[in-house]
Amino acid sequence: MTGEIYKQALARLDKAASYAKIDPEAVEKLRHPKACLEVSIPVRMDNGTLKIFTGYRVHHNDLRGPTKGGIRFHPDVSLDEVKSLAFWMTIKCAVVGIPFGGGKGGVIVDPKELSRMELERLSRGYIEQIASFIGPETDIPAPDVYTNAMIMGWMMDEYSKIVRRLSPAVITGKPIPLGGSQGRDDATARGGYYCIKELEKKRNWDPKEIRVAVQGFGNAGQFIAEMLHRDGYKVVAISDSKGGIFRPQGFDVPSVIHVKNNSKELQAVYCEGSVCQLVEATQITNEQLLELDVDILIPAALENQITKQNAARIKAPVIIELANGPTTFEADDILQRKGTLIVPDILANAGGVTVSYFEWVQNKSGFYWTLEKVHQALEEIMVREFNYVYSVMESHQCDMRTAAYIHALNRQAEAVVAMGTHHYFSQQDTNKITVAAMS
Repeated sequence: MTGEIYKQALARLDKAASYAKIDPEAVEKLRHPKACLEVSIPVRMDNGTLKIFTGYRVHHNDLRGPTKGGIRFHPDVSLDEVKSLAFWMTIKCAVVGIPFGGGKGGVIVDPKELSRMELERLSRGYIEQIASFIGPETDIPAPDVYTNAMIMGWMMDEYSKIVRRLSPAVITGKPIPLGGSQGRDDATARGGYYCIKELEKKRNWDPKEIRVAVQGFGNAGQFIAEMLHRDGYKVVAISDSKGGIFRPQGFDVPSVIHVKNNSKELQAVYCEGSVCQLVEATQITNEQLLELDVDILIPAALENQITKQNAARIKAPVIIELANGPTTFEADDILQRKGTLIVPDILANAGGVTVSYFEWVQNKSGFYWTLEKVHQALEEIMVREFNYVYSVMESHQCDMRTAAYIHALNRQAEAVVAMGTHHYFSQQDTNKITVAAMS
């Protein structure tokens, strides 16, 4: 039975398919994940008890290359969610033109309740259960919500033990000493940043006049807030899972990041060296942050944050989706009627999978790139694909999400047609192979 999140993903596929003139078999293949795996992960806890965790891994589509996608540790992980995220990864890889299909994984757990040793046992146990389902040429995991470079390092090490050979290319987002890539830490945010810089050119923005709200202050949220602050943008609102802060004058973002990462508390502060002092700010909820009167709203937390219940109250004219699936299908329609420009997740946060692709290439070749080369290659891809999707949006007079899907569908359809479709196999002279075809 198809879950609600996956239904929404397919609804967007169908909407884009109505614009794209492609072989219907390409659309049909995208509707069905290739394989779904559910595993039980036994973990010996620090107090000696045994606890069983449920994990998932989904291969959505591997027509354009091995499947690729993150692993999230979260109490609300479900198979429906993982299937949807894997679907979005297929689309995302096609949008930016990298040779991967979509995959995703997750474990139902609140990692904040585990000790560091329990977290390592869970991470290694998950890989032990899915080892035959992943591989450098099959399916390449990466970090996602509540997983990080160290966890990826543990997982790569466990896989290498199982297959009896060092296999850095099996997982991306690893620590640099273990085969990770320069520039992977801020890649998701940097991809979204490059999209904003292109909009800045198109709309003649003066950064000092642009107010920004960032929902979610983890890896992606912190990095994009810092990049925009450095360019002069006014970051006026920030939130984490516990709530947010609002200050019309804007925040000194590096100071807020420093305190957040050292105290785990989100506070309005200004720091000089190691001395920090509180500054005046208003406490707000995550829901209130979404509805602030700002110029750019950046949802960088979890999916389904902007819904039909609150979409009409969203005031930001531009939304940059750094999170996966933060806007529901119904909310899309409401925002489109209001004229809101949404740079969709399948484009805005594609910097992460793009640099993961760079890491995989480096692992496979054994030749590692400089940070400058990573940034240059990422910027080239993001700028090219952003402007192409923007042109598709203008030519089809549709929203930018639909334009990104159209772009992805065209690339996916090329791969489907290359394998043969009904049009090819239904021709009468099916047994005749031309000399040209044989050459």
